[in-house]
Amino acid sequence: MKKVLIVGAGKGGTALLQILQKATIIQVVAVADINEQAPGIQLAQKMGIPTGTDWRAFLTEGIDLIIETTGEKHVFEEIRKRSDPHTVVVPGMVARMIAELIEEKEALIAKLKSETTRRDLIFNATHDGMIVVDEFAYITDINDSAAEMIEVDKTKAIGKHILEVIPTSRLPRVLKTKQTEFHQELKLDNGRKIITTRVPMVDESGKLFGALAVFKDVTEFVRLAEEITNLKEIRMMLEAIIHSSEEAISVVDEHGNGILINPAYTRITGLTEEEVIGKPATADIAEGESMHMQVLKTRRPVRGVRMKVGPKNRDVVVNVAPIIVDGVLKGSVGVIHDVSEIQRLTNELNRARQIIRTLEAKYSFADIIGTSEEMTVAIEQAKLAAKTPVTILLRGESGTGKELFAHAIHNASDRKYNKFVRVNCAALSETLLESELFGYEEGAFSGAKRGGKRGLFEEANNGSIFLDEIGELSANTQAKLLRVLQEREIVRVGGTKPIPINVRVIAATNVNLEKAISEGTFREDLYYRLNRMPIYIPPLRARKQDIPALCHHLIQKLNQDYGRNVEGLTEEAIHYLLSYDWPGNVRELENVLGRAMIFMKFHEVLIDVKHIPPLKIPHAEHDRHEDSLLNGEEIRPLDEMMEQYEAHLIERALQKHHGNKTATAKALGISIRNLYYKLEKYGLAKKYMQ
Repeated sequence: MKKVLIVGAGKGGTALLQILQKATIIQVVAVADINEQAPGIQLAQKMGIPTGTDWRAFLTEGIDLIIETTGEKHVFEEIRKRSDPHTVVVPGMVARMIAELIEEKEALIAKLKSETTRRDLIFNATHDGMIVVDEFAYITDINDSAAEMIEVDKTKAIGKHILEVIPTSRLPRVLKTKQTEFHQELKLDNGRKIITTRVPMVDESGKLFGALAVFKDVTEFVRLAEEITNLKEIRMMLEAIIHSSEEAISVVDEHGNGILINPAYTRITGLTEEEVIGKPATADIAEGESMHMQVLKTRRPVRGVRMKVGPKNRDVVVNVAPIIVDGVLKGSVGVIHDVSEIQRLTNELNRARQIIRTLEAKYSFADIIGTSEEMTVAIEQAKLAAKTPVTILLRGESGTGKELFAHAIHNASDRKYNKFVRVNCAALSETLLESELFGYEEGAFSGAKRGGKRGLFEEANNGSIFLDEIGELSANTQAKLLRVLQEREIVRVGGTKPIPINVRVIAATNVNLEKAISEGTFREDLYYRLNRMPIYIPPLRARKQDIPALCHHLIQKLNQDYGRNVEGLTEEAIHYLLSYDWPGNVRELENVLGRAMIFMKFHEVLIDVKHIPPLKIPHAEHDRHEDSLLNGEEIRPLDEMMEQYEAHLIERALQKHHGNKTATAKALGISIRNLYYKLEKYGLAKKYMQ
């Protein structure tokens, strides 16, 4: 610790004494002045520091510094002569300068503390959240409002990287781009939505030294609307708030008439202020009920309601809350979220999937629609067959989806990365089919290519070949195909050299091969080779419970083809389709739905009976019932009479099979679950479930 002697206890000496006494590495050993009443002498006595009128009495070898503040030159010179050579003597002028600098520093520090206190007071008094980060995105300051909104401890947040506190923050992007971002919406981890403005902080030289984010909790706006008694007085404030929101906001009065909307509302709905302000709350609704009117009736908020608004039928989700002031209903405020963009992206994804499916084997088992017992059995058999190299014979009526099964079997097999070749045996003449299947050598016939040509069996080597309409093959081609299945080799047309191949054969037919064998048009030995793994695909009339799911799948496909946005069918339309036997199976169903969509108006989204072309629906007892109607039976609504007729047929079938529900369901071509449902529906359950 340095020992100091102060000579002179006037104003300068007193100031120095006050300053030096605060220092921890300096000890004032004495204060001397010829005036015993000098202020510095009195202060030193209060501090317990030795004082005197003669400075010479305090000169010792242990003094490190003597400060002369009298301003007398001869005093300074005498001190220098009498003091130890190692003692530093500071003249009064220097001492005064030091004192003034120290006083100025103290004043500046006091002013800085005052300004800092004032800044902190303003910074924490504002209701808006504020966060400051340095140039490396580490938090340097955060006010109380921000800490409350993001639910963090201020002291723990300062010094952390902004992404540790707010993972979705875009402040790092602002630091990178040096671009200000105004009124951006951000969702915090705690579920709050905020509107934020982010500003880069740049000094006079253009150097970036940080960024500032100012944000407001927009959920507070609804609370303000519930608390403020006079909506007209705060109209300008509300407009300023909601105009900064990207979400569409509308406000109605207690009578349900529009009083306020924001630009986002016009952008999403397509409706201007003239079309909404002063008009009933139903003015913007294209489909659905007014949530404003419901909230005004119930005085309770509603959230997450799907509906369509505006002339363009925009698909939106609506949240509406009542405005209640002192128990009195003043109106309601609604926030509309546009989900049509999600729908558009979904459509784009489906379109991309459609494009991807233009590859050789387009479909998988996921594309086969059907949960009926008959279809489930067929699918399970096909999945089992896919895991083996066995030849597969797909049997079923035209339009049941035999080619779809062939694609799915190939894609589920270990050959899926090799070629899948499709051949329609009925579409080619006998000569052309043979050369296409087995290829030909150069000069085999007139017009043959130089060097010959590989056949489809060679193209499909290590993959699969799908022979559709196998029952249409000629006897000669059947013989060659039998050789392929037996010997696993082919001989080109005009050639003699056998070519080994490794091909899985998937055949399909809609004709009765057993009858063809008896008639001599199909080889029996080939039939046994093909029939190693027969899979029967049921007709649509035998699995009508799959029709609703099939319709949904086909409508999505047709939407892509026709550029439409049809969502489904009405209950009446589904009932109408279920009453038809579909001789053309799924292909006919797709054709009917496609024609129905063509006749729909652009704004219609559900297929109704009026859109569906007339179907020739057979009824076993149609004439008898028609006679009863003509003989005076009261004509009632069509749905009611059809349900009565269906109940009558089910009861007759149960009686015929002595109440055996499994046999009845099989006879009617419906699942046992569907039969139980209809028994409940028509009040027959108690009678036939004993």
